[in-house]
Amino acid sequence: MAAGTMVSRATGLIRQVLQAGALGTGLLATTYNTANVVPMSIYTLLIGGALNSVLVPQLVRARTEHQDGGRAYEQRLVTLVLCVLGAGTLLALWAAPQIVAVYAPDGADTHAAFDLTVVFARFLLPQIFFYGLYFILGQVLNARQKFGAMMWTPVLNNIILIAMLGLYIGLLAGPDRIEDITQGQIDLLGIGTTLGIAVQGIALIPFVRASGFRFRPRFDWRGAGLRKSISAARWTLLFVLANLAAMTVVTHFANAADRQLPTSGVGFTAYSYAQTIWMLPQSIVTVSLVTALLPRMSRAVAEHRLDDLRGDLSRALRVSGVVIVPAAFFFLVFGPQTAQLLFAHGAVDAASAAPAGHMLQALGLGLIPFSAQYLLLRGFYAFEDTRTPFWMGAWIATVNIALATACHLLLPARWSVTGMAAAYAVAYGIGLLITALRLRKRLYGRLDGRRLCRTYGKLAAAAAVAGVLGRLAAMACEAVPAPSDWAPALTLIAGGATMALVFLALARALKIGELRSLPLPGLR
Repeated sequence: MAAGTMVSRATGLIRQVLQAGALGTGLLATTYNTANVVPMSIYTLLIGGALNSVLVPQLVRARTEHQDGGRAYEQRLVTLVLCVLGAGTLLALWAAPQIVAVYAPDGADTHAAFDLTVVFARFLLPQIFFYGLYFILGQVLNARQKFGAMMWTPVLNNIILIAMLGLYIGLLAGPDRIEDITQGQIDLLGIGTTLGIAVQGIALIPFVRASGFRFRPRFDWRGAGLRKSISAARWTLLFVLANLAAMTVVTHFANAADRQLPTSGVGFTAYSYAQTIWMLPQSIVTVSLVTALLPRMSRAVAEHRLDDLRGDLSRALRVSGVVIVPAAFFFLVFGPQTAQLLFAHGAVDAASAAPAGHMLQALGLGLIPFSAQYLLLRGFYAFEDTRTPFWMGAWIATVNIALATACHLLLPARWSVTGMAAAYAVAYGIGLLITALRLRKRLYGRLDGRRLCRTYGKLAAAAAVAGVLGRLAAMACEAVPAPSDWAPALTLIAGGATMALVFLALARALKIGELRSLPLPGLR
């Protein structure tokens, strides 16, 4: 799973670099990126939150308890999900201007950007259905302990987008202003982006068939046991609403920064690029662990084996921390250099790539609580408790909205979104503390806290020292004469390699046993 996720994220990173080179990081790119946020937001609001957290335990229970192995339950559930997604997609297409207005207001001075965002949104909104197809089929596979396909099929999406963006850059002259983009360019971006998501979802069909699932539409939902799933999803929907509220506020404020400085790369596009890079380690390590562990933890709860649940959570936190903690310090130390290396190409120069680097630094250490809180929430989902995660999400969203509003009102446009990135990290730090205390109570006062604190303390100490020495190595490398195009890469390679080697040496010296979980020679 981790291998599939790594390839997916690597190709996704190539796609992101090409997208920055094609569209830049200013207002033009923000119209496309804002429209691209809308389908996933609506999908998550419709049913995505329930699919990701509620339905796997329900599917596992059905396969265990139903005489037919849960096949009828699966067919009813897939039918229900596809019906909801189809109706939701049609409704969203009809209401596209009203939906876009939530993220980017329309006005005399912003109408061109708003209108282009609506045009992009109408191309991209059909993704709602295909996101749902991908995730519901993926959950059917997960319930059968088949995890690989769901990790690999996003690579197909990325390949299509890489080809589309390469064609855009190679054959079409990229415009500098939103008023200059042509209908052909809009069509290419819109059709290509949605095609990629469609292929990603459809590609899972052969795998679910090979796993033994046969889809037959079933509309006999009444009395079929779906009420419990829907009831549990009610709190998940509220959880999703809390997260979407925070994301909408940040998107709205970040779009305002783009309107004030349309070519400086200080708004939503830079924020989304930085957040994508920042989430890579969590996506590769933590999400893979959670995908494998959630069915296992659900069975442990169903069989009243709380010690096994506690042990799974503790081990997942410690193993993921071996990657997450040094990655967080790396972003803190090398955020600007990373952004310059990845994004200062094509339509983006070094100056307009710098804000994304500062946002990456601001997010940096927040990766640790973000990843840990994501893992701990799955402990509640294993209990089929969706109410508590809602309250945790509400706390995080409230803090994030309050701090983001303060940044918008008090900081200049150049720094306001960087402040919002730091606010996001702080909100998850507070959220982790509250979540850990609540889950500890649920597990009768034991969460393996001493062992976790000891391991994370050692990891943080090793990563901090490694970060300082890595930065010194990078500064020494900056003094060496080199072509300007190569300087960022050489600096980052020298600093990153030094940091990695020092971290591994210190981690071994501090006897961090979880280091053996890394697939590197000499660590086992």
